[in-house]
Amino acid sequence: MKTFNLAEENSLLHRFVAELRNVNIQNDSMRFRRNIERIGEIMAYEISKTLDYKVKDIQTPLGIAPTELEEDKVVLATILRAGLPMHHGFLNYFDRAENAFVSAYRKYIDEEHFDIHMGYLTTPDLTDKTLVIIDPMLATGSSMEIAYEALQRFGKPKSVHIASVIASKPALKYLEEHLPEEVSVWVAALDDTINSHSYIVPGLGDAGDLAYGHKLDHGAKH
Repeated sequence: MKTFNLAEENSLLHRFVAELRNVNIQNDSMRFRRNIERIGEIMAYEISKTLDYKVKDIQTPLGIAPTELEEDKVVLATILRAGLPMHHGFLNYFDRAENAFVSAYRKYIDEEHFDIHMGYLTTPDLTDKTLVIIDPMLATGSSMEIAYEALQRFGKPKSVHIASVIASKPALKYLEEHLPEEVSVWVAALDDTINSHSYIVPGLGDAGDLAYGHKLDHGAKH
């Protein structure tokens, strides 16, 4: 598995991540969603560099402009609900993409132990397409593994990219052990650890709640 950590180079991405983390800013839910969306846009641009391109002649009012245009058919697959703002960012750039949605959530056994359940999945045929699986927080990696395995039933993609805002080092280690080596993971920040409740530290808290408000059912902490 290849990991692309966009935080390794200085860019405006750092400010968007900093505002997501900042307790004095993150409670502005509209700004929180927009920052995740902007990170999705930046990541979509970076992933677009890995696609296959072919020269096509574009007719202008004054002549022909040969232009390299992407050939790949892209499917954006998002894990609900926290992934929706990031999905919008990707869709702003991959505006011809098909879309898939997965509901994968934590069902708690007790305060510190949980199982991952998948309640909903909709997707187009994935055969020979570029699949981007979007989840802003990779804490343990187990939700991503379940989503990846579920999507594989709908055709073998040409390539698979996992896109996240913040990942923990334990999550990346877990995915390296459970996903094929040709999968690429893209992150905007990489944090060292997770706490006893499997939240990323320092992380940013509950991305779903910060984006869309607190939920009544706290048995599904996603």
